[in-house]
Amino acid sequence: MGVSLIFKIAAVGILVTILSQILKHSGREEHAFLISLAGLILVLTWLVPYIYELFMMIQDLFTI
Repeated sequence: MGVSLIFKIAAVGILVTILSQILKHSGREEHAFLISLAGLILVLTWLVPYIYELFMMIQDLFTI
């Protein structure tokens, strides 16, 4: 896992926070929720390969 992935996650978090606050103050809570959900799904799709690699490494460690 590189530092660039951490910066990407931080950038998505900042953008989602700003957009959510703007949408909440304009009375569109449903859209703010959808933006937060989309940000979460985006970050999870970036993290799934690393989580899979971790589980495979743990499985290899205990099958020895």
